[in-house]
Amino acid sequence: MKKTFLFAGVILALYLAGIAFIPPYIEAQRNPVTQSSPYSVSLEARQLYGRLDFIADLHCDALLWGRDLTQRGSRGHVDFPRMRDSNVALEMFTIVSKSPSGQNMKKNSSDTFDNITPLTIAKGEGPWNWFSLIKRTLSQSEALSDFVEKEEGNAIFIRSKKELEQLIEARMSNKEVIGAMLGIEGGHAIEGSLENLEKVYQAGVRMIGPTHFFDNEFGGSAHGENNEGLTEFGKSAIRRMNELGIFIDLAHSSPAIVDDVLDLSTKPVIISHTGVRGVLDSQRNLSDEQIRKIADKGGIIGIAFFDGAVGSPELPNIIASIKYVRDLVGVRYVALGSDYDGSVSVPFDITGLPLIVEGLMESGFTEEEIRSVMGENVKRFLLENLE
Repeated sequence: MKKTFLFAGVILALYLAGIAFIPPYIEAQRNPVTQSSPYSVSLEARQLYGRLDFIADLHCDALLWGRDLTQRGSRGHVDFPRMRDSNVALEMFTIVSKSPSGQNMKKNSSDTFDNITPLTIAKGEGPWNWFSLIKRTLSQSEALSDFVEKEEGNAIFIRSKKELEQLIEARMSNKEVIGAMLGIEGGHAIEGSLENLEKVYQAGVRMIGPTHFFDNEFGGSAHGENNEGLTEFGKSAIRRMNELGIFIDLAHSSPAIVDDVLDLSTKPVIISHTGVRGVLDSQRNLSDEQIRKIADKGGIIGIAFFDGAVGSPELPNIIASIKYVRDLVGVRYVALGSDYDGSVSVPFDITGLPLIVEGLMESGFTEEEIRSVMGENVKRFLLENLE
């Protein structure tokens, strides 16, 4: 009996040690920053950055890794203190619930081993989350709510136009107040259930991408196997998302889903993190025709920060991608969509956003255009479309 207790104690100790060390190690390996802070820009760029009233980012996966986002991190790309350091008003925190083994830009099967399952176990989450995508999703939703609550009024969970207006008003007198929105990367998270769609709405989710890296109940992924459009369930879910006021995020969707959603949706869409084929010809990026259709529908396009979306070197190609959208359809349709903490290498963390401003200045963007790109477009889009 003593040996049994001893063995159980050793197993428990090893598991607890794993919780303490394995997730941070994995996160550090998966989310490197190629240039460490602090970041240096010209005096003119620093001054212009300081005049920006509203800075926003449309995509960040920091909830996946189990960090306390109210604490300053020494790894990864985003947390609340670093948002304040960089005067970021609003971050869209997105939930990743499943990732296929061997994930790549070309072709992935939904039947391969799921990378998120071992991470979920290693983080010490309860067994109820180990094999349930919806429970993983609701757990990350609850984590964001808890982080906001810990801030005791210095953070606002944005679920409505009214709460966004509260954030804008609060920041007029206190730039320490930040806003957090909640999205889902991949509709597989709702497990083919409209009832689960209602659950995530109640949990605060206001943006959902139909697909991520593999095909699911909604239809085809840009990186999947069938390249199909919306299924009948997908069409029902899109209609219900419109009714509820959940934005549709077309990043990672097959071209057929992009067309189907633009035809079906009664609301403008978001592409939360992408590149453009005019800068990097990749199947995960938007064609000129897609960019025009999205703009015609009043949508907004977030430019990502990693080489798989914009090419290398990243910073000049981020600027080139923003400029490409501006020149094609107008500056009001382009925004920042970093994909921070999304298992990507980036050239700078969130405190490096002044580098974007400097790059835009050097490319001839006016101050008004820079304000639009850095956050005013997102603010306007949300004020017009949040309910």
